[in-house]
Amino acid sequence: MKLYSEHKLGNISLNNRVVMAPMTRSRAIGNVPKELMAEYYAQRAGAGLIITEGVAPSPNGLGYSRIPGIYSQEQVAGWKLVTDAVHAKGGKIFIQLMHTGRVGVTENLPAGAEVLAPSAVQLTEGQMWTDANGMQPYPMPKEMTTEDIEATIEEYVTASKNAIAAGFDGVELHGANGYLIEQFLNTVTNKRTDKYGGSATNRNRFAIEVAERVAAAIGAERTGMRVSPYGVFNGIAIHDELDAQYTELAAALGKIGLVYLHNVDHSSQGAPAVPEESKQLLKDAFGGTFIYSGGLDKETAEQVLEEGKGDLVAFGRPFIANPDLVNRFKNDIELAQPDYDKLYTPGADGYSDYPTATATVV
Repeated sequence: MKLYSEHKLGNISLNNRVVMAPMTRSRAIGNVPKELMAEYYAQRAGAGLIITEGVAPSPNGLGYSRIPGIYSQEQVAGWKLVTDAVHAKGGKIFIQLMHTGRVGVTENLPAGAEVLAPSAVQLTEGQMWTDANGMQPYPMPKEMTTEDIEATIEEYVTASKNAIAAGFDGVELHGANGYLIEQFLNTVTNKRTDKYGGSATNRNRFAIEVAERVAAAIGAERTGMRVSPYGVFNGIAIHDELDAQYTELAAALGKIGLVYLHNVDHSSQGAPAVPEESKQLLKDAFGGTFIYSGGLDKETAEQVLEEGKGDLVAFGRPFIANPDLVNRFKNDIELAQPDYDKLYTPGADGYSDYPTATATVV
């Protein structure tokens, strides 16, 4: 099966075409990865490529409780535990840099950090959990000045350098799911009238500048981006220029030479369906490795690869309860189901305690 064939990604070779998608797990106490997270990721090193949970490039990006960062030396040392453990198992791992932008509350930020966004547009749907005070509404974010934008781009660059120092094989820039980069891309959250807003080209500018600067710092062959056109998570909305805007963005990222473009399709979880034609537009415009995702199983993933719709295929929640997912696929072993009540709780329970199939076979 093509699913188990090798794939050259930049300067590294992946053992198979199965990607472990980024998933928030909220186990980083004090926003620092420790041994428990190293154990969790090492258990899943059978994936051709692991992409970590969203990791804050700066204190301002720490929207959620217990998400890790990569802006301090303590965090770099913690992530070194993770990358060493994954590499010892023969795996490859990229870090996902996720600045949450307006999707954050001050209770989850350290002293001096701010909830920033392209425009002062408040997220009014839902609330966010805080360990200190339970559920809290989202505040009105501070509209970023041009100085804030420049400082934030530099934070992405520094975080990327830190990631390489921590042993990561590369960096994925999170431009999806309603977080900061997508807040610049989307018409609902970007009301700017300067060079970062107004037209589709201007709305793309922040994403492209982050990609350019990170690629210049660590190499385009170690830099990817995740996007979610047609996504509506975190108050993002579909607009008329969507396909044209994202095709332009994909072409620009391809020109920079990014190592992959990772497309999110959450229609299997109730989000609007993403037309296959739109995915193909992105793939063709980008011209490089395209990661296809969205409610796949072994059979549909193989079909995607055989039909050339994607070069790699990403799986999210199946990896939670099946650390040996690739082995289970290969041997037609039934998949275990995760305990959804423990997706974001602290500790090993519902995190690193799922057994491999060999441990359950009598």
